Amino acid sequence: MLGLKLPTDPRWVNIVEKNIDEILTDHAYCEQKAASTAISLIVSFPEYTDLVKEMIALSREEMGHFKMVHDKIIARGNELGRHRKDEYAIALLKYFPKGGSRTTQLVHRLLYAALIEARSCERFRLLAEELEDKELADFYHRLMVSEAGHYTMFLAFARKYGNREEVDQKWQNLLAFEAEIMKNLSKKETVHG
Repeated sequence: MLGLKLPTDPRWVNIVEKNIDEILTDHAYCEQKAASTAISLIVSFPEYTDLVKEMIALSREEMGHFKMVHDKIIARGNELGRHRKDEYAIALLKYFPKGGSRTTQLVHRLLYAALIEARSCERFRLLAEELEDKELADFYHRLMVSEAGHYTMFLAFARKYGNREEVDQKWQNLLAFEAEIMKNLSKKETVHG
C-alpha cells in the first residue's frame, strides 16, 4: 500500500528496543516537525482553501501526537531530550531542485511530506508488530493508522494540484531516490534513521 521500494531492515526494531528513550525523543520531534510542516503550508499557500482546512486539522492532530509522545516520556521518568538532525529528511530534501513555479514548489513539498508520512507509517507498523512492550506496541499501532491517512492525503493533494502523470512519475522517482537513502539507514534509534 505504501509503495516504498525498500522496506526497513527488521533488525532496526532491535536497536530501538535497546534505546526506547531515544526513539521517543526523536519521535516527539518528528511530530512537532509534522505540525510545523502543516503550518508552513498554510503560510506559503493560503490561496488553496481546501489544503488550508486540512492543514489546520493536521497541525492540531500532530501536536496532539507530540503531547502523547511527550506524556510517554514523562511517564517513563524522563524529560524531552535535545533535538538532533534528521539525516533522512536532510537527504530527502536534496531530491527536489530549488525554484520553479508556485505549483511545482507546492507539489514537491506535498510529495516530500507524503513520503515522510509513508516511511513513518511503515516504521510504526514494525514497532507495533515487533516491540516486546505491548503497551508501546499498541501506542504505535494507533499512530500507524493515523500516519497512513496523512500519507494518502498529501499524495492526493499533490495529484489534485499538479499534472497527474507528472506527479505520479515524480512520486515513483522520489520513491527510488528514497530507497537509495534507506540503504545507509536503519542503524540508529531514530524514527527515520
